[in-house]
Amino acid sequence: MSVSRETLTALSERYSLGEEAPGRFSALLDALASEPDPPTTVKNPAEALDRHIADSLSGLEIHAIARSGRVGDIGAGAGFPGLVLAAALPASRVDLIESGRRKCAVAERLAVAAGLLNCRACAVRAEEWAAGEGAEAYDVVTARAVAPLAVLAEYAAPLLRPGGAFIAWKGERDSTEELAGAVAAEILGLELEEVRRVVPFPEAHARHLHVYSKTAPTPVRFPRRPGMARKRPLA
Repeated sequence: MSVSRETLTALSERYSLGEEAPGRFSALLDALASEPDPPTTVKNPAEALDRHIADSLSGLEIHAIARSGRVGDIGAGAGFPGLVLAAALPASRVDLIESGRRKCAVAERLAVAAGLLNCRACAVRAEEWAAGEGAEAYDVVTARAVAPLAVLAEYAAPLLRPGGAFIAWKGERDSTEELAGAVAAEILGLELEEVRRVVPFPEAHARHLHVYSKTAPTPVRFPRRPGMARKRPLA
């Protein structure tokens, strides 16, 4: 089942995107539907419109993303939200940071098939990337359903430039997870700005964006060795 141009146009207008955005979203949906080896069970264009396109676009409610020059999407998986943000923000550069080589290859194919020249897939762990080319390189770092907040904050902080923002897509709120995230954030030079409830599509329930800003330098001992953030979380 295909998605009509009118539906894509309405979604683009919701976020005041350019007139070429619907075409880029359509190309991305077609590429996903045609991908023979997707690391996602959501391929049907009508379902992918909600769960991948609309859900990813909800991040544009955060001004830091909407005006970002460079975005790093950690644990990108099949490429969401990064691919969609690249389609929505053609003037921004988006790096899909994914350690799984199969997933990274799929994300790269999707970017090429959709004509997203401002997007690249990087087959590397976030900790390794942050110790090299990615160190303090991003205005915004994003993550969608990858790990607990305390772990994600440790991945994100070394990648962010001073004043940058980290946005995590999450479902139901969890006070224990949020407290651990706050403790880790303070250690890492991050500060929680807001937790915003979003409704990217009518059937969406309990969707929240956790928004942190980088208000202080991240200590030089970060990033730690790959795997340590999960094995021994800061909180």
